Amino acid sequence: MCCGALLRTAFRPCMPKRFVVVASRFSDLPHLPAGVELAEALTTAARRLHETSSPAGTLDTAVRLAVDLVPGADHAGISVMERNNRRRTLAWTDEVVRAAEDGHPRDDGRPYWDRLWTAPVAEVTDSEGDEGEDTLSGLGLRSVLSLRLRADRRRLTVLTAYSRKPRAFDETALRIGRLFTAHVGIALDSATVREQLTQAMHTRDLIGQATGILMERLDIDAAGAFDSLVRASQRENVKLRDLARRIVDAHNNP
Repeated sequence: MCCGALLRTAFRPCMPKRFVVVASRFSDLPHLPAGVELAEALTTAARRLHETSSPAGTLDTAVRLAVDLVPGADHAGISVMERNNRRRTLAWTDEVVRAAEDGHPRDDGRPYWDRLWTAPVAEVTDSEGDEGEDTLSGLGLRSVLSLRLRADRRRLTVLTAYSRKPRAFDETALRIGRLFTAHVGIALDSATVREQLTQAMHTRDLIGQATGILMERLDIDAAGAFDSLVRASQRENVKLRDLARRIVDAHNNP
């Protein structure tokens, strides 16, 4: 494919990733014994979170650890909430969590997690006695403890623990949950920065390769090749790194 044809190629935006936890991936994660002090348990959890190599790995580890750490938790998930009360699950320990979270909001009122826009915690003590939470009770989920991880004006990232028993989450569970989410938030920020730095290095290498290819093909210097790349990016409304990747791929696979 020639350079001109390459630049005319339609740009396809990346779709958001979804992540699911497979239990066998955590065979080396021992359940913390009941006698372990809270500080030691949180230290162990923090170490596991910071050992992950990507935001996806941090999310996967966090939901598994939430079940181990939060008293009463049988399942856990991390999801993103939008202002229109739509919810998208990023990581979950069991399919029942995805079924509970990836649905439409109630037509007759606001879901329990709408309270997270104004409070750091939202709870359901018993879904069978809470009007409007039929979806939860139908899935056998009786108690819910939902805590904010990240928040801005348009979007919330939330960690939610679920129990098959009513009134499963007491003050101790709430305290541990809030301490744990603080560790998860720090680890997630750290993993995100590492991923961004890695992507930046790859982007720099791609742009350098694309510039070299254009220098050879168009018989121009490095500054002219880079300017040509920038103009093409603006004209085609394509990110510079994606355009560079197309040029490099076309060069390597003529």
